[in-house]
Amino acid sequence: MLKITPHEIKIISRYIYDISGIVLDKTKTYLIETRLGSLIKKEGCSSYNEFYQRAKSDVSKSLERKITDAITTKETLFFRDTSPFELLQHKIIPDLIDRRTAKSSGILPIPIRIWSAGCSTGQEIYSIAIVLKELLPDLKKFNIKLLGTDISDAAIAQASYGKYNQFEIQRGLQDDRLLKYFNQNDGAWKIKDKIRGMATFKRLNLLLPFAGVGKFDIVFCRNVAIYFGLEDRKGLFNKIADVLEPDGYLIIGSSESLTSICPKFEPKRYLRSVFYQLAL
Repeated sequence: MLKITPHEIKIISRYIYDISGIVLDKTKTYLIETRLGSLIKKEGCSSYNEFYQRAKSDVSKSLERKITDAITTKETLFFRDTSPFELLQHKIIPDLIDRRTAKSSGILPIPIRIWSAGCSTGQEIYSIAIVLKELLPDLKKFNIKLLGTDISDAAIAQASYGKYNQFEIQRGLQDDRLLKYFNQNDGAWKIKDKIRGMATFKRLNLLLPFAGVGKFDIVFCRNVAIYFGLEDRKGLFNKIADVLEPDGYLIIGSSESLTSICPKFEPKRYLRSVFYQLAL
């Protein structure tokens, strides 16, 4: 494996931050070497500095995107941590529908707009879709918009296709749901069209403006901001506040907190779950 020098760590770390917002330092040397090693070899570069120069001079940004795909963490699973999905099923969706029904004066369909920011390979947004499918017997009464975004082209491609290997499919998915919502396909599992059709996916860098994403009733942004620096975390959640409906919900990771990060949000608790809403 090609070793990276201390000087190259500074160059590469800064470049990765510029293109993705992910903060790396000398303690992440092994991660950089393992994530980028095979890509550097494929590009025929003899040093990380040469690799950096090639990426910077690539006007197509193809190499930049390959680096982003390699360096981003794609650790995810279906119904990860379970409690956010229980919160969605038992608290957020029923309350949201009650309020939207009252506002609509009986006019259908009722809009439900949910964004999974940093959706990785799609397990989170499909878990949300399954909850909605099981909770709402007649989906025609609702105008459901599920959006999954990620900075990784490779992650978005897999999420859009909805195909998972045996290891991926076993993580967090019960057998009854597997058989109900997936078809076996060439030794892997592909999500059925009725669930796949509920979601759309697009590439989005969360550090850039959220142009064209629209407004949302619920935003999942779990375990994404932990890779950002403090100022970038503040900027991210302020932008999320701007695209969230006044009575909307924000769900972040169980180990995360918005205290001192974004005063626009206030925490609320339901059973063992914490969620955030815009402060009044």
